[in-house]
Amino acid sequence: MTVFSTAAVIIYLVFSPLIACLFSGVDRVVTARMQGRRGPKLMQPWYDLVKLFSKESTSVNDIQKILVMAHCFFAIFSGAIFFSGEDVLLVLFALTMAEVFLILAAYSVNAAYSELGAQRELLQMMAYEPMTLLTAVGFYLSTGSFKVEDIIGTDLPLIIKMPGFFIGFFFIMIVKLRKSPFDLSTSHHAHQELIKGLTGDLSGPVYGFSELAELYEEVLMLGIAALFFITSDPISYLWALIAIAVIMFCMSLIDNIFPRVKWEVLLKTAWLVTIFAGGANLVILSLLRK
Repeated sequence: MTVFSTAAVIIYLVFSPLIACLFSGVDRVVTARMQGRRGPKLMQPWYDLVKLFSKESTSVNDIQKILVMAHCFFAIFSGAIFFSGEDVLLVLFALTMAEVFLILAAYSVNAAYSELGAQRELLQMMAYEPMTLLTAVGFYLSTGSFKVEDIIGTDLPLIIKMPGFFIGFFFIMIVKLRKSPFDLSTSHHAHQELIKGLTGDLSGPVYGFSELAELYEEVLMLGIAALFFITSDPISYLWALIAIAVIMFCMSLIDNIFPRVKWEVLLKTAWLVTIFAGGANLVILSLLRK
């Protein structure tokens, strides 16, 4: 690894929870303003995370704790690969492994709501995984490489060549980060019948590791979105930050104005977006390479 990539990994490992908690805090404040409320403190998500790790360590069974720890490890590991400038396909595979371990943790407790949340999480994976893989293929067709360091070394922002992939990736980010209307497996708000569903039987530090993994995942997903705007020109990093701010505002807006949908609607909508946005862009890129 270069000095730049090593520094990026260290920053990711050390500061991602704080950065993601800040993003989450801004989201809560924006949500409160949209609903005419004052809202919590900006760093309330960080205080909540610290409080979880200060509680007594309890778990339904030993395997649950191991599986949640594995979930957290692979979530962090996938981000470390990404920010080191390595293969984006390996990043996505590691991120999928993280989700598999969380689903297994939910199944391991033999509880109705956790199992139903796990089933819905599997459906959400079926919805967003095709688009994530198509996005990786789009990066390859546009740059000739799957490596992040090669992708950010282009002269033109990839949003020009990959607008369909960007639309599709933005859509699956809403699903991946469990924002309404696609918060089927677990919810950040008390407006659905499962409430916490997938993580309903987690508590204390075990639940804290699950929340920590989600913070790292959020930074990773925003980092992948930034690839559409970052080029060899240093000023592009500023444009990427502006794009991330717009993306987060749009997700918060969607989260507040759309009610939760059924799983059938999720699958149909996600696959339609994948086919028409990602698929059409894929065909165009393939034709341009000939």
